[in-house]
Amino acid sequence: MDSHANLYATVDLDAIAHNVGVLRERSGSDVIAVVKADGYAHGAVAVGRTALGAGAIALGVAQISEARALRAAGIDGHLIAWLHTAEADFAGAIADGIDIAVSSPRQLELVLAQARRLGRTATVTVKLDTGLARSGVSPEEWAQTADAVAAACAEGAISLHGVMCHLAFGDVPDHPLNSQQAQRVDDAVADLRARGVRPQLVHIANSPAALTRPDLARDAVRPGLSIYGYSPVPDIGDFGLIPAMTLETRISLVKRIPAGQGVSYNHTWVAPADTVLGVVPAGYADGVPRLLSGRFGVHVNGRIFPNVGRVCMDQLVIDLGPDGGGVAEGDRAVLFGPAGAAGGAPVPTATDWADTIGTIDYEIISRIGSRAVRRYVGGPGGDVDA
Repeated sequence: MDSHANLYATVDLDAIAHNVGVLRERSGSDVIAVVKADGYAHGAVAVGRTALGAGAIALGVAQISEARALRAAGIDGHLIAWLHTAEADFAGAIADGIDIAVSSPRQLELVLAQARRLGRTATVTVKLDTGLARSGVSPEEWAQTADAVAAACAEGAISLHGVMCHLAFGDVPDHPLNSQQAQRVDDAVADLRARGVRPQLVHIANSPAALTRPDLARDAVRPGLSIYGYSPVPDIGDFGLIPAMTLETRISLVKRIPAGQGVSYNHTWVAPADTVLGVVPAGYADGVPRLLSGRFGVHVNGRIFPNVGRVCMDQLVIDLGPDGGGVAEGDRAVLFGPAGAAGGAPVPTATDWADTIGTIDYEIISRIGSRAVRRYVGGPGGDVDA
């Protein structure tokens, strides 16, 4: 680790590549790797390149700005963006050859206006609301949208690349709505074909469905969390996925305190006996939830030392015990990572954090802040800081 950085999010690109392979095998289908929110805070460019190199056929993001950043970084694979306001940069997306997923006839009209203005054919995916009641063309607007898509394709203003939806109960594999949503997609595709339009790529399955419902795959699956090594259905299994990120730093300060000394804001923890503390330079501004205060441990030199006192914006404190636990300033401290990766006691995982505070590991990993320098190991461009 670079001694000039306080905090690192070390990302194993070999794990990313491995996870893409697991998803391809489990689903029996092609993979669209979701790299929105800067690759779930792992770094969209590095993850995207790795996923494409491992066989993913496309990358998916929420916003056009995310897709354009990938294009500007030299990624020339197929890019899909699916969440837009009326002010979205549709012209830039068309210029960059980005697949624009539209969720209403109004969005389609905005895309068409820019395609006509530029004299370019826009690449479009139709996103359907088949039961999540979030983004997507609503059932009552479907006939109008299908007609408009067919007319725009006939005009040459758009090329229909795909049809997609998002599952409401993907993490409940046997829920009947999963199959109902898939049938609604199939019906919509049939409607388009009846109008003379045939999408190239139909995709329904998110991470849990990709891992547990290969019958929903259609032409490709669209996993997010599992690309990064976490099971969205841990009660069923981990499927051989490997978590890619290790959040690590070094002990910045070791100090002895007497019994009765309170620690951190409002002294929510008071030392019951003389002890030695270690200061860890990471806090809630870096993605360590304040709700974890006093409820988690940090892995140092093969041992887990408990956090004491409140997690602060930039730092937290661990109790090293009366003998200091053999810990010195500068020793590596792992906040979370693949279990067992650092030797000795099992390393805490992002899932452990999520379970402790009643959230999901999606939220834990995607909120790791920008001060954590991304370090890439493995893969063709491993051992690179970003």
